Amino acid sequence: MTSIDIIPDEPKPLVRFARMLWADKFALAAVLFLTLVLVLAVIGPTWLGEVAQKQNLRGRNAPPFEWERGWLWILGADALGRPLLARIVVATQNTMMVAGGAVFFSALIGTVLGLVAGYAGPRTGQAIMRLADVIMSFPSLLLAVVVLYILGPSILNLVIVLAITRIPVYLRTARAEVLEVRERMFVQAARVMGASPRRIVFRHILPVVLPTLMTIATLDFAFVMLAESSLSFLGIGIQPPEITWGLMISQGRQYLTTAWWLSFWPGLAIILTTLSLNLLSGWMRIALDPTQRWRLEMRGRRNG
Repeated sequence: MTSIDIIPDEPKPLVRFARMLWADKFALAAVLFLTLVLVLAVIGPTWLGEVAQKQNLRGRNAPPFEWERGWLWILGADALGRPLLARIVVATQNTMMVAGGAVFFSALIGTVLGLVAGYAGPRTGQAIMRLADVIMSFPSLLLAVVVLYILGPSILNLVIVLAITRIPVYLRTARAEVLEVRERMFVQAARVMGASPRRIVFRHILPVVLPTLMTIATLDFAFVMLAESSLSFLGIGIQPPEITWGLMISQGRQYLTTAWWLSFWPGLAIILTTLSLNLLSGWMRIALDPTQRWRLEMRGRRNG
């Protein structure tokens, strides 16, 4: 009798990615922290919105770690006596909304234009690339300052300005990837079999390009969040009574010598979120690359 080797079934994609995530403890911690941030962004205003706006002038600039006031005042209070913990939680929604909206629209528009520029003829591609060059010729922060000064600061205007300044990142990346992928055998085979250009681009090329764009979007999310914080710090971002982490830092800068915690805690939230996004971006770069993901898969099998 001959023995037949039984090949174990391949794990489902979700299980495989969970194992790879478990293999990288820093990326796992980043995902857990970002999940907490997203949960707070959803429930924060409903949960602590009223508390975050309630003033208590007797407790203005109250120092942190005074438990007798209650757990909401564990991080201290601002210049109007409002608890910083509640305000940081409430500000999470606007901060994530601006960064997420800007990244989504810039990635969507930039990817579509990049796919067209890479697969269409040279004239169309060059015309689209000149558009990207025009946008990149202006410093992104300076362009945002000028536009917001003219249109006025608001969440919608902030999303539009930041999205426009980030479009060239996705456009140039998508075009470079398409120029390389369109020469591969499976694209040539689809063209020979009569597939339409739209089907070739969105069915065959886009899935190959998408992992790279997702990695860039994760990293770009951190950049956009820092840009929003910079604009709020300069006073041309979101205005009170709306609140973001950057606006909280701006409001606390005049008290840095006497009440450092007003700017420290929202700044720490920005640093931790940015660090988590960078760690997740590095993990995604390996996990979505078929030539490198075996390292995480081997460590994942060894760990469990």
